[in-house]
Amino acid sequence: MAQPDNQSKRFFESLSGAGKSIAVLTSGGDAQGMNAAVRAVVRMGIYVGAKVYFIREGYQGMVDGGEENIKEASWESVSSMLQMGGTVIGSARCKEFRSHEGRLKAAHNLVQRGITNLCVIGGDGSLTGANLFREEWSGLLEELVQQGLINEDAVQKYSALHIVGMVGSIDNDFCGTDMTIGTDSALHRIIEVVDAIMTTAQSHQRTFVLEVMGRHCGYLALVSALACGADWVLIPEMPPEDGWEEKMCQKLSANRAGMKRLNIIIVAEGAIDCNNKPITTDHVKDLVVRCLGFDTRVTILGHVQRGGTPSAFDRILASRMGVEAVIALLETTANTPACVVSLCGNQAVRLPLMECVQMTQEVQKAMDEKKFEEAVKLRGRSFENNLKTYKLLAHRKLESELPHSNFNIAVLNVGAPAAGMNAAVRSAVRVGISEGHKMFAVNDGFEGFYKGQIKEIKWADVGGWTGQGGSLLGTKRTLPAKHVEKIAEQMRAHNINALLVIGGFEALECLLQLYAARSSYEEFCIPMCMLPATISNNVPGTDLSIGADTALNSIVETCDRIKQSASGTKRRVFIIETMGGYCGYLASVGGLAAGADAAYIYEEPFDIRDLQSNVEHLTEKMKGAIQRGLVLRNENSNENYTTDFIYQLYSEEGRGVFDCRKNVLGHMQQGGAPSPFDRNFGTKISAKAMLWLTKKMNETFRQGRVFANTEDTCCLLGMRRRALVFQPVVQLKDETDFIHRIPKEQWWLKLRPLMKILAKYKTSYDVSDSGQLEHVVRNIRPKESDASSAM
Repeated sequence: MAQPDNQSKRFFESLSGAGKSIAVLTSGGDAQGMNAAVRAVVRMGIYVGAKVYFIREGYQGMVDGGEENIKEASWESVSSMLQMGGTVIGSARCKEFRSHEGRLKAAHNLVQRGITNLCVIGGDGSLTGANLFREEWSGLLEELVQQGLINEDAVQKYSALHIVGMVGSIDNDFCGTDMTIGTDSALHRIIEVVDAIMTTAQSHQRTFVLEVMGRHCGYLALVSALACGADWVLIPEMPPEDGWEEKMCQKLSANRAGMKRLNIIIVAEGAIDCNNKPITTDHVKDLVVRCLGFDTRVTILGHVQRGGTPSAFDRILASRMGVEAVIALLETTANTPACVVSLCGNQAVRLPLMECVQMTQEVQKAMDEKKFEEAVKLRGRSFENNLKTYKLLAHRKLESELPHSNFNIAVLNVGAPAAGMNAAVRSAVRVGISEGHKMFAVNDGFEGFYKGQIKEIKWADVGGWTGQGGSLLGTKRTLPAKHVEKIAEQMRAHNINALLVIGGFEALECLLQLYAARSSYEEFCIPMCMLPATISNNVPGTDLSIGADTALNSIVETCDRIKQSASGTKRRVFIIETMGGYCGYLASVGGLAAGADAAYIYEEPFDIRDLQSNVEHLTEKMKGAIQRGLVLRNENSNENYTTDFIYQLYSEEGRGVFDCRKNVLGHMQQGGAPSPFDRNFGTKISAKAMLWLTKKMNETFRQGRVFANTEDTCCLLGMRRRALVFQPVVQLKDETDFIHRIPKEQWWLKLRPLMKILAKYKTSYDVSDSGQLEHVVRNIRPKESDASSAM
């Protein structure tokens, strides 16, 4: 990999782990992705020269000690761990560790092995216990000296215990991080079940009441309700007002009257009414049957939500957090407080552990005191905006309640289809109608626009669109430049006052062409907004695009199956080709999530020497305990080193050690139902875009018409690190490589060294923007951070 020459950059080679011992444990409830975090801690720890230990069965193993419970980890001991759910090293709730005597035993067991660095993966209880252990450490060592179990030299040598936490919890109930490890996978399980239930509910015109986990936090219920377009949701942070039963039944009845054949009600297990009385699924079912006579069924998802393989998001999150945790331990000093590695937007941050725990406890206190609005705010901006978006989309206003704007907005899809486009269209239509606008749908992109395939679209027309893959409006790659006159005619005929374009790189080109056409056609002097939607994630001005997460999950699931197909056979290497044009996002990030040994991309040029080095590296690994290898190649990474060429090279050079197979994934990456992440990302950024268009139309309305000709009225809404930002498309031109259709700078290239390190390559990893210790108060309400995590 080419070395950055910027002297201000700081590389982790300066952070040596030689002579240090790190232990990793999982505690409390299990969560998918914990194994990916354990794997990252072990491999990064070994990579920097530290000894790394597993502590099995959480704090119980630390208290019990012994070779079976505290065991040194090797590189190979975490192979084939990435795709497994739960936690391979076990987790248990330990009463003994809560006692002083239990912690004394644990301290003795750690000192015996020279362990003074602890990486704890668990919930707030597990992390609070770790912090208490750290505070008591010096006193525990003194007691061990008095009891003759250790000497004074050991007290000097192991004087400080360093703690770094990672939050593993499917409930996403920990303040200070946008997403906890396991949450996205739990949402996958819920949405899989809801999608399946909706087909049978539709057949029989049934109502289904689903209970999801979340004893103290309604995040899973709220986001799954957003992701499937549920009719009603009940969560602990938003108890319904008195008389909610009648309102809910009216809503269900109105939806049925609007030709909807089913109803979905989602209930968090900790749902309560405004008098703190529990609301159960059976109570909701009895209510619907009694008041409406609808055929109603209850489904309790239970521990299904904890199980199964981790999603691509959780694997990447856990891998990033695990590496960050090791760097944090190497940088810590005796005065550094215990910290937790968190995700804020798209960035890893470190926060003081106890500040996060205290904030989390304040949420529960506010709920106990019936200060529910305060509880929602304390949950963070992400939770708050999820709630606002749900209310905006789920509850249709009466005609008399709607503001009368007399504005017409057109929405269309451009470019290749991407999962989540339909969720974005649904959100745009419903928010637009709620704002009092008339919404128009354009079929087949700008080709349909100039042909006049434009029709008004109503609230009920987009019912059930959230979970649909592809583009129900139809989409084409046609650019508007050749047809501007006809498009202007159509805009005049339908009196279009604003435009929402959902698509990939072509959508950006379309907006640039329409902006340029403003000087000739006043019809284009209207507010225009683009939402990035492409599996390639190659649009400048945004870190993430709608559809990329679904494609990543398709790649990762396929890689898992392909690797599993070789189990029990001789050593085998798989060469997999991914889509993406010239953008290596899918190959690189998919490689990190699937545990690839190499990923060849256009952005990082490679030659025959690199290929030879990779083959030799794999050959060495295959001679050991490793049985399977995985190599990803972006479709346009190199015109000469094709997938066939790489397959033949590996086959020849690996002869006698491993054999090869190749697979071109093709359009399966574009298909399928959208992931929960893409459904919510599409829904939320579309709602935000519609509110922005409304504001711009009102600001530019003069003398009976909208006239917007400044560059800040033609924008792309993208996610930049921690914030959602509206950026004028003309300002993005300098950031764009138009020949290869990629941004000139791409954030995910910084993740490539992680993949290499975890595959046992020597490389440089820039830690200059690695998470510095911040304070949780600043992160509870960062500017628009909520939508940055998309969920």
